[in-house]
Amino acid sequence: MSLVIVIILILVVLAILAIVMVSMYNGFVRERNKIQESWRQVDVELNRRYELLPNLVETVRAYAAHERNTLDDITRLRSQAQSLSASQGQASPERAQVEDQLSGAVRGLMVSVEAYPDLKSNTNFLELQRQLAETEDRIANGRRFYNANVRAYNTRVESVPSNIIAGMFHFEKATYFEVTDPAARTAPAVNFGEIAYRGDAPQQQQLPPAQPPAQQPYAPGSFQQPAPQQAPQQQPYPQQPPSQQPPSQQPPAQQPPFGQPPQS
Repeated sequence: MSLVIVIILILVVLAILAIVMVSMYNGFVRERNKIQESWRQVDVELNRRYELLPNLVETVRAYAAHERNTLDDITRLRSQAQSLSASQGQASPERAQVEDQLSGAVRGLMVSVEAYPDLKSNTNFLELQRQLAETEDRIANGRRFYNANVRAYNTRVESVPSNIIAGMFHFEKATYFEVTDPAARTAPAVNFGEIAYRGDAPQQQQLPPAQPPAQQPYAPGSFQQPAPQQAPQQQPYPQQPPSQQPPSQQPPAQQPPFGQPPQS
C-alpha cells in the first residue's frame, strides 16, 4: 500500500513539473512571436524610408548641386541597408549601425538645405520632408516597442528556473535595435538668444568674493569713541544798518511831558 502511495506522489510531482515546463515553453514561444511581430512593424517603416529617399535625393540634387557628397552617402547607405535587410531579415548590430548612419546623413541633409530658399519653397520637397518626418517618428516608436519586448524576453531567458527551459529548447537571447549614434542620443541644449552646442556647457568664470575692509585689532585701554559729527554752522542773518532800516522798524521818539521844555 505504501508503495502505491509513493508511486502516486511521484506521478503527481512529475505531472506538476510537466505542466510548469509546458507553461514556460509556451511563454517563451509567445514572447518570441511578439518580438517578431514588433520587428515587422519596424521593418515596414524602414522600407518606407527606403522608398522615399530616392525621390528626396533627386529633388535636392536639382537645387543643391554642392551637396553631392551628402547625397552620395545617403544613396550608398540606403543600398547597404537594403542588402542587410534582404540577407538577415531581423535586427542585428550591423543593420542597426547602418540605419543610424543613414538617419544621421538624412538629418545632415535637412540642415544643409536651409541655405537654399528655392528648395525650401518647393512643393515636392516639402511633401517629402513631411513624409520622412512622420516615418522617422513611427520608426522611433516601433523601435521602443521592439526593445521593450526584447528586454522582457531576455529577462526570462536569464532568470531561474526559466533559464533551464531556455537551455533545453535552445531559446537564445534576442538582439536589441539600439541607437548607436551619439548625436541622436544627445539632446540639444537650449540657450536663450544663442545657438547652443551639444555636450557639456562651459563653466563660467567665478569672480572671487569681495573681502570686507580690515578691522583694527582691539587693545585694552585704547578704545576711543568716535568723534561726534558736528552740525554745519549756520551763517548769521545779515542785519541792515540802522540808517537803512525802514522807518516802520525804528522806535518812535519820546515826547516830553506836557509843560516841560524838550531836552537838547
